[in-house]
Amino acid sequence: MQNVITLLPDSVANQIAAGEVVQRPASIVKELMENAIDAGASHIKLIVKDAGKTLVQVIDNGVGMSPVDARMAFERHATSKIKKAEDLFSLHTKGFRGEALASIAAVAQVELKTKRADDTVGQLIEIEGNKLIRQEECQAPTGSSFTIKNLFYNIPARRNFLKEDNTELKHIIDEFERVALPHPDIHFQLYSNGHEIFNLPAAAPLQRIMGVFGNNQKEKLVAIHENTDVVKIEGYVGKPAAAKKKRGDQYFFVNDRFIKSPYLNHAVYEAYKELISSDTHPAYYLFLSVPPDTIDINIHPTKTEIKFRDEKTIYALLHSAVKRALGKANLAPSLDFNSEMSFEIDYTKTAVKPTISYNPDYNPFKTDSPKSPGGSGSGSSQSWQKQESPLQQSNKQNWETLYESYVNTPGEKEIVFEEKEAEQTALIHESVDYKCFQLYNKYIVTSHQSGVLLIDQQRAHERILYEHYLKTRDKNNVTASQQSLFPVTLELSPNDFALIETLIPHFKLLGFDIEPFGKNTMVVQGTPADLGEFNVVEMIEGILETYKLNTFDTKLDPFDNMCRSMARNASIKYGKHLEEEELKLITEHLFACENPMYSPSGKPILMEIEKSEIDGFFKK
Repeated sequence: MQNVITLLPDSVANQIAAGEVVQRPASIVKELMENAIDAGASHIKLIVKDAGKTLVQVIDNGVGMSPVDARMAFERHATSKIKKAEDLFSLHTKGFRGEALASIAAVAQVELKTKRADDTVGQLIEIEGNKLIRQEECQAPTGSSFTIKNLFYNIPARRNFLKEDNTELKHIIDEFERVALPHPDIHFQLYSNGHEIFNLPAAAPLQRIMGVFGNNQKEKLVAIHENTDVVKIEGYVGKPAAAKKKRGDQYFFVNDRFIKSPYLNHAVYEAYKELISSDTHPAYYLFLSVPPDTIDINIHPTKTEIKFRDEKTIYALLHSAVKRALGKANLAPSLDFNSEMSFEIDYTKTAVKPTISYNPDYNPFKTDSPKSPGGSGSGSSQSWQKQESPLQQSNKQNWETLYESYVNTPGEKEIVFEEKEAEQTALIHESVDYKCFQLYNKYIVTSHQSGVLLIDQQRAHERILYEHYLKTRDKNNVTASQQSLFPVTLELSPNDFALIETLIPHFKLLGFDIEPFGKNTMVVQGTPADLGEFNVVEMIEGILETYKLNTFDTKLDPFDNMCRSMARNASIKYGKHLEEEELKLITEHLFACENPMYSPSGKPILMEIEKSEIDGFFKK
């Protein structure tokens, strides 16, 4: 029988290995920037074109390389970081496996210029598909410049899997931030298609966070400083009031390396327990320092997962540090250790013996019917039981019909339910009494011929606005804009700025006059005329946050997503007192909607209490 196992050609093996390291342009950004840090650079510049598909260039002022080292760096598993297996547990550098440059060179056209401080001239190396094109002397400043062109030029199928430029640029910015945050002592710059996105001079850690995420972060953060023999914890956590609906600004760094750890994330969330709602997420930027021999970072190809030797102790210390930081800032309950640790008891009062009342005739096993509603014994116990509603009694009598409705095919069942729901809505609409009152500043209560209606005022208004905004595109009619006497400038993070640039046509369609105004800044010169007075900055930030949350949860058309986000943030909120005329207006507009039963996110708007249920209750 003929043998079937053969060795792969080097070109194929290199491309397979490259697939583990180079998944998209952001992977190249991460590897090259980390190499620059390992080279001792104090200034690192990243230049990308077409979101890295055409060009990724990293320029640093590090130590540079000799002619031999420059060539050897592109060989697989060639590294200066480790000599033996034990070195894996004493690492102080970012890279160590020696596969990044070889993997990049296998799927792109690479040019390297490098020079050491003591060398008169530098070295120029060009490689395509792991094939050396040329190596010669050149003029170059001290340091290294890696230029990566035409990623996946030799693997068209891989190139076709890359996303749109906006998506790929977002991933590049994410990797840039993950490298820049733990190294505030290094000057970082990022340019995309000739435009400066980041220029972060060396600064203090808090200043670096503000430089990356905006100057408004300072008021939202609480500092953490914890130093133990096991772990040193530094950084900042967000105030509970600043928690967001979307999981966003959450960063763990261990020995200046970005990691993902659901286990440590849980420790942080436990510290926020009862301080934030279950559907919101706090921001945190936490830097942990541990002895290198207590962690294993070689368990994942991207090195974003780490195994701790004593993770339970680190969990407890992290939870305690966050809890203590929030307590010091008076944001969480904490013990006052300066006060006397004794119970404050008034000893002048005489203790009173507690009394117990019980029914001596009660027998839980006796099932005889009660003789009278107010009788004792088993009769009294039966009177405590909840009476069945007319709907429950009807369901028991007609259980076969109920079963049949659930064994229909899914399509038939949906059609039946939709028809019944539409018919029910039409009947309610025809007979509703628009005399309304407000309950708990949250619900609108009205009636119709068959019962009582409870309407969720926020969800109802959200549905009304959503359908109104959707029709602006259907009618090709821009919402009227009210020009502002004093335009508002909005400073955004680079990711939010890139997102809002793509949404400007939709913003304008909905009545916002908004334009770019310098680096990561937008200027709002007009707002929707039908919204009245509102905080422009909070509104737009809320729209962006909701938009990102909707994108994460479901795949929506961008304009549909904008309409949902706008309606969510512009709707009347719970707790707002409404006049009778406003209640009537909301109710009328709700029943004029195509789908008055559910909010845009699918939550129920109406609750109906049938008249027969009310009558049945009072017949008891």
